Amino acid sequence: MLRSDFYYDLPEELIAQTPIEPRNASRLMCADRRSGEIVHDHFYNLCDHLKKGDLLVMNDSRVLPARLYGEKEGTGSFIEFLLLEQKGDKVWEILTRPGKKAKPGTKFSFGGGRLKAEILDIAEGGNRIAKFTCEGNFFTALEDVGQTPLPPYITKKLEDKERYQTVYSRENGSAAAPTAGLHFTKEMLEDIRSRGIDTAFVTLHVGLGTFRPVKEDDVLKHKMHSEHYHLPRETAELIKKTKARGGRVIAVGTTSCRTLESVGTFFGDMEEHEGYTDIFIYPGYEFKVIDGLITNFHLPESTLIMLVSAFLGYDNTMNAYKKAVEERYRFFSFGDAMLII
Repeated sequence: MLRSDFYYDLPEELIAQTPIEPRNASRLMCADRRSGEIVHDHFYNLCDHLKKGDLLVMNDSRVLPARLYGEKEGTGSFIEFLLLEQKGDKVWEILTRPGKKAKPGTKFSFGGGRLKAEILDIAEGGNRIAKFTCEGNFFTALEDVGQTPLPPYITKKLEDKERYQTVYSRENGSAAAPTAGLHFTKEMLEDIRSRGIDTAFVTLHVGLGTFRPVKEDDVLKHKMHSEHYHLPRETAELIKKTKARGGRVIAVGTTSCRTLESVGTFFGDMEEHEGYTDIFIYPGYEFKVIDGLITNFHLPESTLIMLVSAFLGYDNTMNAYKKAVEERYRFFSFGDAMLII
């Protein structure tokens, strides 16, 4: 299985630079796993493709304003931090630019001193471990000082930071949004529940590794990044009830899918679990939990299009992406959606 097997030609103008308004006005491609049949619709008609008794499982992780611009104490020279993962109380693994300034013991200030940091150590791979200090709540200070780290393919400034958050985001920790959930509005979620379709939540904090390209020609040699997840007891119970009554478990996004399939693969039961996962899902993988998937259109040769190919089938996936380009769908984080059932 080669990386190039998952390449498709994408015109640059189809990469969505801004979110569509309202959120659920995006287009929706519906793809049948068995036949490969494709139906074109809009996201606000999602319920037309769901059934009473189905369960939507969403990732409630919230994107941190994780990019910080500041100065080195004593010299005033420029520094940029990008928060990657929390390691303890106000202790984070970070990327720094320029890295040579961030030696252990060096102190930095952000937002005129609203937030301060000291480098504690150099982590594997050259990342830094930093201890932050501030008055009051750390995340409040971060909201005041930090900026949202948009994906590298989005070049336009985002006017409203909440448009890169799902309406149900609540657990701080992601470096990138679980973008399949960006299409939902609060009113739409209420309508879904009123129709007898359940909703439940998992948490997977999306790391910057989600944008890391597959560099190995042989896909099986690619090493996945690890991300923290939590499958709550309430969600596990709802999944079991849904399965028992013949309903379908539909993951909203590849992050929800990876959370559920990690538990199904490594533990075999639907019980509360929390930990780290580096599960790599590609064609040949046998799905243990999900019966459907809502997702956006992903980068060529990415691990995400490989996951979609595992669920929809390789030929069906490449055909669907070909159709999406022909029909001028909008791609990537702020783009259109696909429902696979």
